[in-house]
Amino acid sequence: MKFVTKAAIGAFALTLSGLPAFAQSAEDGATVFQRQCQNCHNIVDDSGEVLAGRPNMRTGPNLYGVVGRQAGIIDGFRYGDDLVSAGAEAGLVWSEEELIAYLQDPRGYLREKLDNNRARSQMAFQVRSESDAADVAAYLATFGAPEAEEAPAG
Repeated sequence: MKFVTKAAIGAFALTLSGLPAFAQSAEDGATVFQRQCQNCHNIVDDSGEVLAGRPNMRTGPNLYGVVGRQAGIIDGFRYGDDLVSAGAEAGLVWSEEELIAYLQDPRGYLREKLDNNRARSQMAFQVRSESDAADVAAYLATFGAPEAEEAPAG
């Protein structure tokens, strides 16, 4: 019996080793956002309150409600043509998983998503660590549009 138990535990451990190596901590994501993202982005709710980042930051788009939103659609922000195409033509809606991949290699991500080796991203910065990218995505997911938060369950 001991061998069967050990074999079962070993098989379970091997299964877990195939899972992503990141924990997705929104708290850690806040730190990464402050260190790496707020130089270009902020998070401003619909009432105009700055929830994260610097006031009046306009280099990158406002990231409030980004998780669950179609890519490239904030009015008043000049997105690159390829990101707009990814949203409008390829149907890209930002999920945490999509954000993780994009944050690590924006240009490569768009090239793959659009199947176009000439696709470019205006975001030149890359989050080098997959765990940092996952933490940022988890952090951004905490800032949703009020309508999404108040939607009835079921």
